[in-house]
Amino acid sequence: MYGLIGKMRAARGQRDAVMAVLRESTGALPGCLSYIIATDPADADAIWVTEVWTDQASHKASLQLPEVQAAIAKARPFIGGFEFQVETHPVGGFGLAEAKTG
Repeated sequence: MYGLIGKMRAARGQRDAVMAVLRESTGALPGCLSYIIATDPADADAIWVTEVWTDQASHKASLQLPEVQAAIAKARPFIGGFEFQVETHPVGGFGLAEAKTG
């Protein structure tokens, strides 16, 4: 499995607008096992996104989908920036099937 955890910054006061675009554009992405959008209780403009994909290629391919491209264009005016993104290799846990090895 392939994972990403990132912190995005919305333009001041636009967090709900960014989250609305993310929420309406994250259904049925091929290879996406989990896509969690969360607010930060200590930062009114921060958005945390935690993703789990079957593999890195699935994530990369999703960025080329017309609906994802449209969502990026729609959210762009409301995004203040990206603070960081960390790649992970999920191995399982509640809500995820155990990763296959070998």
